[in-house]
Amino acid sequence: MSDLQEEGKNAINSPLAPSLADLHPEDTLLEENEERTMIDPTSKDDPKFKELVKVLIDWINEVLVEDRIIVKQLEEDLFDGQVLQKLLETLAGCKLNVAEVTQSEIGQKQKLQTVLEAVQELLRPHGWALPWTVDAIHGKNLVAILHLLVSLAMHFRAPIRLPEHVSVQVVVVRKREGLLHSSHVIEELTTTTEQMMGRFERDAFDTLFDHAPDKLSLVKKSLITFVNKHLNKLNLEVTELETQFADGVYLVLLMGLLEDYFVPLHHFYLTPDSFDQKVHNVSFAFELMLDGGLQKPKARPEDVVSLDLKSTLRVLYNLFNKYKNAE
Repeated sequence: MSDLQEEGKNAINSPLAPSLADLHPEDTLLEENEERTMIDPTSKDDPKFKELVKVLIDWINEVLVEDRIIVKQLEEDLFDGQVLQKLLETLAGCKLNVAEVTQSEIGQKQKLQTVLEAVQELLRPHGWALPWTVDAIHGKNLVAILHLLVSLAMHFRAPIRLPEHVSVQVVVVRKREGLLHSSHVIEELTTTTEQMMGRFERDAFDTLFDHAPDKLSLVKKSLITFVNKHLNKLNLEVTELETQFADGVYLVLLMGLLEDYFVPLHHFYLTPDSFDQKVHNVSFAFELMLDGGLQKPKARPEDVVSLDLKSTLRVLYNLFNKYKNAE
């Protein structure tokens, strides 16, 4: 057993450890005391890591669909700043003062510098750590690129579901006295959905779920009474909040009743049969809420569709607060 432990320790800490065999030749060309990091190959095979990469690529491609930009590989397609520039401009609705196309390394790094400074300004109010640099992004450091994209998705409340608790093992290689030394560190890329997607401030529902589950049933009963008072006009009745609002149909109809207008049926799916159609319905209901003078719901449409009770209660409680005296 002690031999096995010693072998494991050597594999991590010894110069020219086995993991270095997976390095690209350019990764071994280090100056004295220079350090380079890369994701351990075993981490890249983790299903949750692969899912995170796929979700982020799909999100970028959806945001940039009108620019006809298609990202296939994050490191290769984002390192020069071109796609990151377009992504930030589209998400933030701004125009950055940078050259459109830059071929030289200096030009690419200048563009990246401008883009990352704009990102820093956007994210500054959150007080988040920003674990990326111009050199890391331009050097195709996938960990840095993923940190950047996850932070952008969090800030802009992207309509995506990032896999939770994704961590990778990072190999850190440093040249010391002419020899390459490696060590491993664990890098956390995502936490929980609730922490990541912008709901950092705790509210009454967090307290209710955590400390007063006995009062939760009372809140649910009050909300059921409220929604049925209006939905009964259409001969509809709710008994289960988390399931019956998940397809968005009752939410849309409820908004029409509360604001006293008829919602044209071609604006939403009356019998949605896919996740995307349900998300469309809930998103449309959120738009109606904004039109009615309500604040943008803290919940995401995807959370309501995914039967997240806390998200559904938040949405309905907002309606209750405004319309509790409506007939």
